Amino acid sequence: MPLSRRWTLTRYLIEERRRFPEASGDLNALILDVATACKAIAKIVAFEDLAGAFVPEGGSKLEGGAINVQGEVQKRLDVISNEIFTRTNEWNGHLAGMASEEMDVPFQIPAQYPRGKYLLVFDPLDGSSNLDVNVSVGSIFSILRAPDDVVAAGRDVVEADFLQPGARQVAAGYALYGPTTMLVLTVGNGVVGFTLNPTTGEFVLTHPKITVPPATQEFAINSSNARFWEPPVKRYVDECLAGKAGPRGKDFNMRWIASLVAEAHRILMRGGVFLYPRDMRDPAKPGRLRLLYEASPVGMLIEQAGGRASTGRQPVLGVTPTALHQRIGFVFGSKDEVDRIERYHQEPLSDDGPEPLFATRSLFRA
Repeated sequence: MPLSRRWTLTRYLIEERRRFPEASGDLNALILDVATACKAIAKIVAFEDLAGAFVPEGGSKLEGGAINVQGEVQKRLDVISNEIFTRTNEWNGHLAGMASEEMDVPFQIPAQYPRGKYLLVFDPLDGSSNLDVNVSVGSIFSILRAPDDVVAAGRDVVEADFLQPGARQVAAGYALYGPTTMLVLTVGNGVVGFTLNPTTGEFVLTHPKITVPPATQEFAINSSNARFWEPPVKRYVDECLAGKAGPRGKDFNMRWIASLVAEAHRILMRGGVFLYPRDMRDPAKPGRLRLLYEASPVGMLIEQAGGRASTGRQPVLGVTPTALHQRIGFVFGSKDEVDRIERYHQEPLSDDGPEPLFATRSLFRA
């Protein structure tokens, strides 16, 4: 059945469930609760000065300023958004546990509530450093199946339960809080986008089949880190900057928003490639973005839309996490560009042959 732009998120999930008659409906209900959390956060972002008024019942009006497990200063809305996610999803009986970028350890479902068969992993407010300048921010989420022994025994979850490769995700998505609030979702059958109707409070299907074109002339990278880039990344960027006169034979535009949700949304809407690659700044940190909370869910969305998601060296969905807050290099977007970047990482370095334009005296060379 072709998708209709009049469908709500609820209708879409019901139609998807009909493809699996044995499904219990728990996943649908969980996604709807996640969407409810995103609606509440959208309201907070829109009315930041009134944020305390929207803390869920029973929640605390925590202030920001603490240092989270990532070594970053938490903003007040980071803390409140995290509470909204946990309070909205702790009681529904669909989850065995949760993990968040803002929490050091997994969140246990309170004893008074039933436990389910899924794990929810999320970044409650990605790009919150952009709030001061009113740039789009968002929430990213991923749904995994809990290990069988967790479900059977009803035991508390531990870190190891969440250390699953992105290929095992059941669903993934993000909410974008911009001029309109959007929910972009995959349940393993392509990527669809819903826009929040502020009058009815419903997420309405507005983008029924999102695809990433294989070719592009846009790339996004933080060039202030150029002195730390590995040679394959330098080569790729130099060739893009060389334009029509260089080996690529076409001009490129560069974009950088510094909000992963906004970067991913732009690429899903019109193509492009995003690079936050592994660099040589700190050998103990082989990347800057979080595998579980950012790279895996965005990677699933991009791959489901026909693009590619990679560490620069291998598909990101094949990487098994080793820690709850593991960081990783991340490259995603139009297939042709990600394929090229992976190929450059695999090719041996050579000093022979002509150098690309800007190769030795580029502004982006250390």
